[in-house]
Amino acid sequence: MIGYLEGEVKALRLGYVIISAGGVGYKVSATKQALAGLKAGAKASLWTHLAVRENALDLYGFADEEELRFFNLLLSVSGIGPKSALAILDIATTETLQSAIAAGNASYLTNVSGIGKKTAEKIIVELRDKVGLGIEGAGGILKGDEEALEAMRSLGYSPQEARDALRKVPAEITNSNDRLREALKLMGGR
Repeated sequence: MIGYLEGEVKALRLGYVIISAGGVGYKVSATKQALAGLKAGAKASLWTHLAVRENALDLYGFADEEELRFFNLLLSVSGIGPKSALAILDIATTETLQSAIAAGNASYLTNVSGIGKKTAEKIIVELRDKVGLGIEGAGGILKGDEEALEAMRSLGYSPQEARDALRKVPAEITNSNDRLREALKLMGGR
């Protein structure tokens, strides 16, 4: 198994990166967070998961070991494959997702394309005990994010734009108004 990959970024594309290591170019599908930290021509290192199927070997990359651990937890749920797990990781930080699962908030997970209410509830039932109570204070982040998401949607931002901005807001900011204000500053700074 390939558990970690280090090399030079040859190409960055939507949803994946090509990393040259030892003269071989590895195509690694990665989370938005992992891709955001990479730059063409620069050195890169990713924690990886190799998905072995009958007709393909797919490599998935993560910025840190915690993201990889949560990805593997999601894969343990029947009906969740690597692409769905990657899409779930793209909607929020692992701490926020853990909090949503621990709180039983299925609607937070249904924002992922291909994840319906039944699948979201299945994820919650199967992972609630494994994620525990989540990270201290993450419940406030979850509530703040839900309210800020709604406000940003009413301002005309797409759900994806709003989530991307809220991912960048520091975890210490838990109040929904403060999270919204910070996310709008980030959106304005682009």
